[in-house]
Parts: sequence; C-alpha cells; structure tokens
Amino acid sequence: MWDFLGWRHNAVTMMVRTQISFEAELASRIRERARVLGISMAEYFRRLAERDLAQPHRNVDRSAIFNLGASSGTDIASQKDQLAAQATSARKLR
Repeated sequence: MWDFLGWRHNAVTMMVRTQISFEAELASRIRERARVLGISMAEYFRRLAERDLAQPHRNVDRSAIFNLGASSGTDIASQKDQLAAQATSARKLR
C-alpha cells in the first residue's frame, strides 16, 4: 500500500498482453520447455525477461571484431570490380 495525499491504495500489478510469432519448431520447443518446468508459456517468457533484465547492460565495443585476422596486406575492396568480373566470366565458361 502507498500513501498519496492522505489516500491509501493497494498496489496492483498491471499485466500487458502481447503477441509474439515464432517458427513452428521453436514454438514447439518453447511449449515443451514450459511443460517440463510445469509453467505456462507466459510464465516462461516472464522468467526469461526478468533474468535478462536483471543482468547489467554491457556496452560492448563492436570495433573489437575488426582486424582480428591477418590478411597479409590484401585489399579486396580495391579490386572488387576486377574480382567480380573474373567470377562472372568464370561462370559463363562453365
């Protein structure tokens, strides 16, 4: 209960209904996991959301995935037109 200007109110949890679409196989796997846990699919998703949102947000530096490999100085972008022409002419010869 909370007090607002002298008025006491019971806190009520408001649920919001939503609709999510899944591929049939994934939906079947979700339904089975919820059944094994003995809960509804809605409860399964509530638990997943609570667990995910309880974790601190990680601000990942996406540039970390660049320059991971050693390309030995090749630059495909500078040769893209030539390489595309070679690829298409090789297909025509088949």
